[in-house]
Amino acid sequence: MSELVSGQLNSIADVKGVTVGHITLDDGSIQTGVTAILPHQGNLFQNKCVAAVEIINGFGKSVGLMQIQELGQLETPIVLTNTLSVGVASDALIKYMLKDNADIGTDTGTVNPLVMECNDGYLNDIRGQHIKTHHILAALKNTNIEFKQGAVGAGRGMSAYKLKGGIGSSSRLVPLNSDIFTIGALVMTNMGRLRDFIMYGNKLGGKLKQQIYNNVSIDAEADKGSIIMILATDLPMDARQLKRLAKRATIGLAKTGSQLGNGSGDICLAFSTANQMAHYQDKIETVKRFPEDKIDNAFDAAIGAIEEAIINSMLNAKTLSGRQGNKRLGLKSLL
Repeated sequence: MSELVSGQLNSIADVKGVTVGHITLDDGSIQTGVTAILPHQGNLFQNKCVAAVEIINGFGKSVGLMQIQELGQLETPIVLTNTLSVGVASDALIKYMLKDNADIGTDTGTVNPLVMECNDGYLNDIRGQHIKTHHILAALKNTNIEFKQGAVGAGRGMSAYKLKGGIGSSSRLVPLNSDIFTIGALVMTNMGRLRDFIMYGNKLGGKLKQQIYNNVSIDAEADKGSIIMILATDLPMDARQLKRLAKRATIGLAKTGSQLGNGSGDICLAFSTANQMAHYQDKIETVKRFPEDKIDNAFDAAIGAIEEAIINSMLNAKTLSGRQGNKRLGLKSLL
């Protein structure tokens, strides 16, 4: 684990203004949900966060990443859900933004909704498309600094290293002179082969495979699925620096054993609450930047927070049975 210490909550909500909300659907073969992240508590369209995206392996169906790559701006909350619910989630998020912004599509341009996904079809009846507009709006409405981790929200039906995955979070404090900044991570884990799993340097995958292979049907070879990684910070960074930060999520992911398989969508979004950009601009703005010769501390914090968030997603996820009796064991029950 990183030598940098965690924030008070040890979650992405240690970054002031960030809140998270879940809606979980748990009904037999329906094992899915929604997770919403508010980057700050103001009007995101009018006051956008500087942001960047790192697409590590692009086997994914997210909405909104292209414009963030181009402009370096995040202008809506972030919605996480399953792959076949991206459309309804995007539509609901647009409705959410239109409600408080009468100028969208009339006096100004349209809005760039951000929806990210993983395929929970092993445990969930994904073809049923059970996520509806009201689920998305409820998750957006009920965000808080305190939120559950594990098999909740969008993480309900997810798998990690052929064990139970889900939503995980962590944070690290980054000192600079007399100031203390925060980097928070939130992940939705749905990737990896059991044989590759590493927990804080301990190569557990092979041992766990031997321990449970005869009891549970496990595809021990294919590395397919996805992981969505979110990095939030109050560090004053521009989009270029946030892109550099997002790249380091690859290391945190690799430290848990991921091989970035062909069928895995591995994506990291990083945003800063310190640099916000007004939608209506008519003058040159000044953007604050973190000193480059101190940025290694931020890289260390991002790597440590991502690694721990992945482990937390698994430790907090209990054994779950879903569609057609498919089952994923919770990591904690095996330790």
